[in-house]
Amino acid sequence: MFVLDDICKKCNYACEAIHFQQNFKNWTSGNKDIDKFIQSSQISAHSTNEIKNALEWIPYKRFYNIEYIAKGGFGTVYKANRIEKHKEDKNMIVALKFLDNSKNITLKFMNEVKFHYKEGMNNGFIVGFYGITQDPKAKNYVMVLEYAKNGSLRNYLDINYNKLSWKYKIYHLLNIACGVKHIHENELIHRNLHIGNVLMTDFDKITDMGLCKPADYNASAENTKNGAYGVLPYIAPEILRGQNYAKASDIYSFGIIMYEVISGLPPYHDVSHDENLAIKICRGLRPRQIKEAEEANNNLSTCNVLSTHLKLSYETHSEAIYTSRLLNFNNLPEPKNSNDYYDEQNDNIISEEFSESLQIDVSQLNIIEDVFTILGLLFFLLTEAQRRTYTSTQEQCNVVLYCSLIGE
Repeated sequence: MFVLDDICKKCNYACEAIHFQQNFKNWTSGNKDIDKFIQSSQISAHSTNEIKNALEWIPYKRFYNIEYIAKGGFGTVYKANRIEKHKEDKNMIVALKFLDNSKNITLKFMNEVKFHYKEGMNNGFIVGFYGITQDPKAKNYVMVLEYAKNGSLRNYLDINYNKLSWKYKIYHLLNIACGVKHIHENELIHRNLHIGNVLMTDFDKITDMGLCKPADYNASAENTKNGAYGVLPYIAPEILRGQNYAKASDIYSFGIIMYEVISGLPPYHDVSHDENLAIKICRGLRPRQIKEAEEANNNLSTCNVLSTHLKLSYETHSEAIYTSRLLNFNNLPEPKNSNDYYDEQNDNIISEEFSESLQIDVSQLNIIEDVFTILGLLFFLLTEAQRRTYTSTQEQCNVVLYCSLIGE
């Protein structure tokens, strides 16, 4: 029988939050900030949904069949089976994100982990976050996340681009747009949005909310004061120049992802991702619609399901880097509109022929019943991007496409 002190004042009985609290003495992560973070999610677990989303400290011995997936800028991801308390969950597959140099994880980094948890708890377009464990050998902390069976959207495009119709390109962009929209409606900013952080489960989900820095990040360190962390092709020019992240910088990143989904190519895949590229981006350089993608769009049939039958092949420059890192460039020029960059070189951003190829009659697209809602949402985000001074080439291209689809 529970005594009066064991009764939850909110629920008026010994709810799951009380049981969590009674168990605090039986575990510790060895880090007081991590303990407080996990405990905070548990003592707030009153409703069924809150209980389901409460974080756990999970002993490392509960994981088996651990298999390497990929190396990122500041961590390594593995796939694993998780032994659960409940028999029906014994075959649960999760992703383990080992955080480099996290033995001395900073409070600032933990606050960014909270963003990921807060968003994922109420947003089906954000990768689920189950808890934290620790590598018993290196003592680095490990995030236990929802497993994305189809990998990143970049991997998916490499394998399936030749099969994707406009319908499915729009579907992928819709999922990402919904995730970004939800993040911004909650007055949060992703700050590291790139295609490697879009994962494929049954649909596209965003991951790594705000996690673009190393776990032992020190904001006062001299070499990090004016630098930006992230993947260069997706970072807005003003961020490269040291300004603070804003919703508009996420929209810029989304515009680059749109280029990638439509063209099939990683942005700036054929050049070195160095200070010279950063300078050009600030001067207005944007990813351009390449010849092969133009041919694919020109070959779109007029049947109910439009598809591109051209698999794009490309070579990646040896110094094209698509993992997060510190970018500390000095004296970058004032950002300019992309039109200015191409006008100076007497080179149009979008050819007249290509613009004409995007004039698709929506009556020929048997997509889904709420196509106008889908395109309206995408167009809303694109319109927001258009208000920016630093509009990307592909953002303009996509506005033409989506306007033509919705008959604007």
